[in-house]
Amino acid sequence: SRTFHGNNRLLTSQIVSYYESINQCKKELPEYFNFASDVLDEWARLEKDGKKTANPAFWWINEGGEEVKWSFEELGSLSKKTANVLSEACGLQRGDRVIAVLPRVPEWWLLSVACMRAGIVFIPGTSQLTAKDISYRLQASKAKCIITSDTLAPAVESVLPGSQFLKSKLIVGQGSRDGWLDLKELL
Repeated sequence: SRTFHGNNRLLTSQIVSYYESINQCKKELPEYFNFASDVLDEWARLEKDGKKTANPAFWWINEGGEEVKWSFEELGSLSKKTANVLSEACGLQRGDRVIAVLPRVPEWWLLSVACMRAGIVFIPGTSQLTAKDISYRLQASKAKCIITSDTLAPAVESVLPGSQFLKSKLIVGQGSRDGWLDLKELL
């Protein structure tokens, strides 16, 4: 197996053996599983304790060479803050649905982990969705929050008057818009 930055075979074999022991009924299947707290936070703890080599949990580079690199601890901390933004500023609760119409920017992954952490249903949407597509998804999902970039916001705004379930609008990016919460500012 190929590894990313160093040899993680020991850790990988530990994870595989753990799941094999669950499949063979040697270990209890956890009643509740949360990737953010059960995996991400555990890897951050192992790195902090020196039991796991420090590797990036997230590494993103765009066409212009801009780079974002987060350790497991940083991704965990940022996802906790983002989960708080979704819960407090956006007023979302466990089981609520969020639609994200975003290009593949770092915040896309941050929001997906934050939603896992908070028990919020993350509905990803490509930046190629039309206004009709967005409107359908808003109504069918009964999403209470929509998240988009400053450049895609005008297309999203065109369908918002018909969305009866929407409670909050969150913007990701450099700009801000009237009536939208700004993720960067709230973090």
